Amino acid sequence: MSSVEFKGVSKAFGRTVAVEQTDLVVQQGEFFSMLGPSGCGKSTTLRMLAGFLTPTTGRILVNGRDITDLPPEARGIGIVFQNYAIFPHMNVYDNIAFGLVERRQDKATIRRKVEAALEQVGLTGYGERFERELSGGQKQRVALARVLVIEPEILLLDEPLSALDKKMREEMKFWIKDIQKSIGITTVYVTHDQSEALTMSDRIAVMNEGRMLQVGTPVDIYEKPASRFIAEFIGDSNLLDVTVVKSNGTRCDVDLGDGLIVPAHVSDTVRLTPGSSAGLLIRPEMLRLAPALKGEGPRLTGKVVDRVYQGALRRYHVAAGRHELVVEVPNRPELSPLSPGAEVQLFWSEESGVAVP
Repeated sequence: MSSVEFKGVSKAFGRTVAVEQTDLVVQQGEFFSMLGPSGCGKSTTLRMLAGFLTPTTGRILVNGRDITDLPPEARGIGIVFQNYAIFPHMNVYDNIAFGLVERRQDKATIRRKVEAALEQVGLTGYGERFERELSGGQKQRVALARVLVIEPEILLLDEPLSALDKKMREEMKFWIKDIQKSIGITTVYVTHDQSEALTMSDRIAVMNEGRMLQVGTPVDIYEKPASRFIAEFIGDSNLLDVTVVKSNGTRCDVDLGDGLIVPAHVSDTVRLTPGSSAGLLIRPEMLRLAPALKGEGPRLTGKVVDRVYQGALRRYHVAAGRHELVVEVPNRPELSPLSPGAEVQLFWSEESGVAVP
């Protein structure tokens, strides 16, 4: 297993800065994802690590060894691309064997390693098939097997699931994570799909406009975002405009308006000052919706303005003073639907509110 380190890495194309002053360490055996919208710099970062692009400034190290100026083939890195790049004129066996042939390994070794790779990705018996005879998921497995068979130190995955339908993506993301975990290979994964990143990753770097805004576990990124961008980009969000009343490390009190003061958490990378404007993040699934009754804990009183049926959930849009919130309620028989116009109270625990700058 290998570690990866970026030291002050930047990449500019003319006057356009694609990646800005990145300092990052990916631990040995870690599944590390770079998540962000299109054009945020995540694929550029991956391609610098792979050796397809040279940093404008900074150095890249693998296990402490400087690989910044090494060609791709000398880095011990394998990459799976978005389009898989399977050779259509070769069968599955020859596609997987390609890298071993280029490394001039003997036929017996090649056969042993290819058969082991086919078994590893669940494609035993598929060696004679061609690309046109494979499903999208099978093509993805061939592409991964072709990389793993050369036994790279680092595995790079550049949006490998984007060409698959929703059901196949759900299956493959668990499969990829299981393979990575069983092998223990250090993996860097690029995606714009937050569900993939949250499900598969040990840690995530959220990127925007060439900068890494926050690096943390999926729980940290989702429950303690460090900025409004991350709060809105990751998952569904209610982001209420508030004023900071008191701040003490990772906790603060905020004013929701009309003198309603409620407690909130703050990411440990964020500092808020009393009197400053902020956003209070409350996820839709963290809100409890009830008829207007007395209760304990933070709450707002409002009125249902819309109700959307979504099978497993009902989504309510609630107007509460100057705020409008979305609430997700499980679709269960004992929870009677509320109609537009119904007066309600919104409850959430102190642990569920997060203040962001």
